[in-house]
Amino acid sequence: MACSSCSSGRGGLPAGCNNNGACGAGGCSKLPVFDWLANMALPSGVSPFTIVEVRFKNSRKEFFKAGDVSGLAVGDAVAVEASPGHDLGMVSMTGELVRLQMKRLGAQNEHQLKTVYRKARPNDIEKWKEVVARETPTMLRARAIATELKLEMKISDVEFQGDGAKAIFYYTAEDRVDFRELIRHLADEFRVRIEMKQIGARQESARLGGIGSCGRELCCSTWLRDFRSVNTGAARYQQLSLNPQKLAGQCGKLKCCLNYELDSYLDALKDFPESNVRLETLKGSAFHQKTDIFKRLLYYSYTDDPGNFIALPVHRVKEIIALNKEGQKPEALLSEKEKVRVEKTPDYENVVGQDSLTRFDNQRRKKKKKKPGNRSDQGQQHHRNQHSQKQNSRP
Repeated sequence: MACSSCSSGRGGLPAGCNNNGACGAGGCSKLPVFDWLANMALPSGVSPFTIVEVRFKNSRKEFFKAGDVSGLAVGDAVAVEASPGHDLGMVSMTGELVRLQMKRLGAQNEHQLKTVYRKARPNDIEKWKEVVARETPTMLRARAIATELKLEMKISDVEFQGDGAKAIFYYTAEDRVDFRELIRHLADEFRVRIEMKQIGARQESARLGGIGSCGRELCCSTWLRDFRSVNTGAARYQQLSLNPQKLAGQCGKLKCCLNYELDSYLDALKDFPESNVRLETLKGSAFHQKTDIFKRLLYYSYTDDPGNFIALPVHRVKEIIALNKEGQKPEALLSEKEKVRVEKTPDYENVVGQDSLTRFDNQRRKKKKKKPGNRSDQGQQHHRNQHSQKQNSRP
């Protein structure tokens, strides 16, 4: 496994799993990039794109001009321009794909971009390892200082610059926080340039990572970069129960995955009738109970028999609504020719006794008593008779 993309480490160190590159999972998939233009040759006369994308700790990515540094490839550790000093990162994207990514993200003019100084040297990596080891103790001490100053904020992460000249403190807060006094204390404590950066709850989950209710690593910490707004309407369209404990992610907001299949549900619901319309028949009035979107069935019940669900296809519901608008009432929700057979739950037979709770219990078995006329005794007697016959037949 190449640990250059580990979700919690930086610059190729597998700090998250601590298996030192032996987990065999093919990479920790921290914002991976698939270069679908890698095997395509450039047209004649077109020079390669000179801007690369560099990834730093967690999900922070920036674009840099390659400058005089040539031969940069994905996974290379590079020293880049910073303010002040230099920072250390890993090349995550090169070539024409960077041009398309900059256009999609609306990146700034390439003349205003910072420059890649060089490929990382051994002394750069040693210095970087030293400052990375200081990040966790620095974060814990900064939290203690913020608590002493009674500031309503949560410092969730600290990122040191590659040369140790600057530290970025990421925090979340519900209201505006005056952290000028905090910056003075932090600068006196750690002797570095301090930068405070406020992030949202979703960005905090992306930086910290974790395991979701689906059993997989969080989308925001592995591949998701743009956080779109999610509302309860997405759950309603997908016929999900509005349970905050199930719909909320680790960030406390609605799960981003509610938007993944929303377009498919909206396309399927385009020609569905309104569910709040009652169906009037000669047998009685019926109201909507539930909808099976992909089977294209709507379940209705009569007001005098609400426990009996009747499955209606979409075209039948539209037909009844059209008749009701004309002042007509059908005889029933479904005629004999239009009845829909509702699938029943298959009845599985227990052929091997797996449903028994006592199948693993040790049951005492009675020992069978040997009968005098069993097969073993008869065999031994037959063998004796044959032996005696052979002895008597000898001269």
